[in-house]
Amino acid sequence: MKNQKLAYFYIGSAVFLWSTVASAFKIALRYLSPLELLFIASVSSAAILFFALALSGDVKSAFKFDKKSAVVALFAALLNPTAYYIVLFYAYDLLPAQIAQPLNYTWPILLVLFSALFLKQKISKISYVSILISFFGALVISASGHFTSEKISAPGVMLALLSAVIWAAFWIINMKDKRPAKAKLFQNFLIGSLFVFIITFKMHGFGQFPLKGVLAAIYVGFFEMGITYLLFLKALTLSENAAKVGNLVYIAPFLSLLFIHIIVGEKIFLTTFIGLSLIVLGIILESSASAKRT
Repeated sequence: MKNQKLAYFYIGSAVFLWSTVASAFKIALRYLSPLELLFIASVSSAAILFFALALSGDVKSAFKFDKKSAVVALFAALLNPTAYYIVLFYAYDLLPAQIAQPLNYTWPILLVLFSALFLKQKISKISYVSILISFFGALVISASGHFTSEKISAPGVMLALLSAVIWAAFWIINMKDKRPAKAKLFQNFLIGSLFVFIITFKMHGFGQFPLKGVLAAIYVGFFEMGITYLLFLKALTLSENAAKVGNLVYIAPFLSLLFIHIIVGEKIFLTTFIGLSLIVLGIILESSASAKRT
C-alpha cells in the first residue's frame, strides 16, 4: 500500500508537470526560434539525465556502446529529439497551443496502426472503432477555424499530425531497443543536441538568447524531456498495477488546456474540448481492448 501511495505521488507529479509544458513551449517561442528552443532544451535534458545517472551510480552505462547499439543510438536520436521536436515546435509556432497539443496527442492511436503494419499485430474491431473516434476528434480540432474567428494554419495542423507520426514510429523502434531506459534517454538527448546544433548552425545560426526564453527552454528540457519521464518510470516501478497509474496520464491534456488558458491567455474553443475528449476516448477504448487481449 505504501508503494502504491508513492506511485500515485510520482505519477501525479508527472501529470502535473507534463500539463504545463505546452504553455512553456509557447512562452519560449516568443523569444526563441524552434531550433534554438530545441537546442537549449536538449542540452538541459541531457544534463539533468546525466545527473540522475550519476546519482544512481550508473554513469558507465550512458557511455557504453558497441557497433550495433551505436547505430541504434544515432537513429533513435535522429527521431527523438531531433525530428520529433523540430516538427512539434514548428507546429506550436504556427498554431494555438490548444490546437497543437491535442493533435500531437493522437500518437497512441497511430502506434496501433504502426504495430499492425510493422509488428504484424492484429487490429480488433474495437481498435478500429477507437481509431475512427480519435481521428474524428482530430478532424473536429483541425476544423476549429470554421466554427471560431481564429485562423488555423493548415501547415501547422499537418506538422502537429506529423509529429504524432514521428513519435509513434520512435516508439516502435524503442520497443526493440534493448539499451537501459535511463541510459538510452540520456544518449538520445546528448546525440540529439549535437544534431540540432549542426542543423541550427547550417540553417540560420544562433541569435541572442533572451533570459525569459532560455529559462522557458530549460524548463522544457527538465520537465518535458527529462525529470518527468523519470517520475513516470518510477511510478510504474512502484505501482501494484501499471494501469492504476498509466490511466492517470489521460488527465494531462485536459489540465494542460487550463494552463494554456491561464498562462498563455488563449480562449479555449468548445471544439478543442470536444475534439480532445474524442481523441482521449478513442485512446482509452484501445487501451482497454489491448489490456483484455493480454
